[in-house]
Amino acid sequence: MFFILSKLLVLFICPVSWIFALLAAGLVVKKPRLKRRLLISSLVVLIVFTNPFLIDRFAKQWDIAPVPLKKSGPYSCAIVLGGFTSEDAHGHGYFNANSDRFIQVLKLFITGKVTHILVSGGNGNLIHGRFEESDWVKTQLQQFKIPDSCILIENRSRNTIENAAFSKTILKASKLQGPYILVTSAFHMRRSLGIFKKTGIEVVPYPCNFISGKGNVSPFNIIPDVEPLYKWNYYIKEVIGTIVNQFK
Repeated sequence: MFFILSKLLVLFICPVSWIFALLAAGLVVKKPRLKRRLLISSLVVLIVFTNPFLIDRFAKQWDIAPVPLKKSGPYSCAIVLGGFTSEDAHGHGYFNANSDRFIQVLKLFITGKVTHILVSGGNGNLIHGRFEESDWVKTQLQQFKIPDSCILIENRSRNTIENAAFSKTILKASKLQGPYILVTSAFHMRRSLGIFKKTGIEVVPYPCNFISGKGNVSPFNIIPDVEPLYKWNYYIKEVIGTIVNQFK
């Protein structure tokens, strides 16, 4: 039930949904004073969430900075969280906008920073198809000549909470010692760290796929842009998820 509710919640936390809801309400209501307030509110929300400066400032505060990796030797395992591939109309996998997660975990292995890769992620869709993300990712790692003995697969999880719970079982069975390197998108790292810590898995954050806040942030960069709208979708979801996990 929690999984279903979390998926449906996405429909209500998008700034675009708020803008259209306020605009629609403003067009429907009859009272002039209330109509004016609703229409002005929709304009304010639009201005705020299309402002590049505001999303960059928030990202700089929210994103977790990378922790320097030890130089004494390799880590036993890098855990890369799913969400960087998608399923096409024919049931085949492909890399999506979060594919930097794959690039970075591959880089960690090739450069000798880790000896094993644990890919954690099954199928997070409400309607579960046959596509399992981790299984497909394994085939991609094999194309880079990564030995099967160095690839661990966790293909049952549907969200970050299950990522941590099922990964813990696999890591325990494999007898690989922590701390482990946790690889996920920068916007997702804060919530992931909290969940993995609560699960009892010692990890070193290795954020990647920075979608905002990495460049120079100028207060003069206030020209409205549609790109911040989709970026806020990620961050609002993460903030709400972090708050819910803290209460749980």
